[in-house]
Amino acid sequence: QVQLVESGGGLVQAGGSLRLSCAASGRTLGAYTVGWFRQAPGKEREFIATISHSGGSTYYADSVKGRFTISRDNAKNTAYLQMNSLKPEDTAVYYCAASFIWRPTTSDEYYYWGQGTHVTVSS
Repeated sequence: QVQLVESGGGLVQAGGSLRLSCAASGRTLGAYTVGWFRQAPGKEREFIATISHSGGSTYYADSVKGRFTISRDNAKNTAYLQMNSLKPEDTAVYYCAASFIWRPTTSDEYYYWGQGTHVTVSS
């Protein structure tokens, strides 16, 4: 199995940028599809983006399309989420997850999860 650890969260002003990282250990990340989710206080966990094993295919939620970019470096066993033009409504705990499924967009399609990293966007 694979263990995932997110990092890169923090406090940023609206309009700013952050890059989140998802570092894998235990098994090569290249064996998995990787996704990013977020959960704001009092809300359901929300799918953000997913990337295929090789990185050749990506898919985004409409809420982040054009602002966020998912990528991966299998040689470094790490996936990334570049977040630009951040808005206060992007404030949430961000999670990365790993799956064996093609283009998974729901939580139950992912088998392994990180502990999350907090992102706060001030207005």
